[in-house]
Amino acid sequence: MDEPRWLVDEMLGRLSRYLRFLGYDTEYVHGLPDDAVLRRALNEGRRVLTRDRELAGRSPESILLTHTDIAGQMRELKQAFPELRREVRFDRCSLCNGPLALLPNVPGLTTTEPSLPAEIREGRLPAYACSVCGHLYWEGSHTRAVRSRLAEWFPGPTVSG
Repeated sequence: MDEPRWLVDEMLGRLSRYLRFLGYDTEYVHGLPDDAVLRRALNEGRRVLTRDRELAGRSPESILLTHTDIAGQMRELKQAFPELRREVRFDRCSLCNGPLALLPNVPGLTTTEPSLPAEIREGRLPAYACSVCGHLYWEGSHTRAVRSRLAEWFPGPTVSG
């Protein structure tokens, strides 16, 4: 089965970031009428994730989520999509959904930037950059916090995929 590509509506912005942390190609749309959301999902081969019952009812491939909190939304999505990964991957930018590349493989960006942690500058810790917006990523306290939340929401051993 092909990996899902998600289109997340404006009611689920935080969920879009978590799906990107998991390495999923996830577009976040806001300010678009329902017809435009559905057209975009169809044109891009994406499955709509929404809390809007009317929107979900217009597309049999969409997934309606009812929880307002991220933990509940992730659990609902895991129930609807059992294959959902639950480990952090450095594949997608959590801000813009662009693909991440290992530094120094991104033109114009280097691991010698003084603002980066010493572990990165000295080559002991890998860093990644978004090839679209340039945002930098590495294994740090934020990533550990995301991993901890995912482990809390989905207890048990993880399987890399």
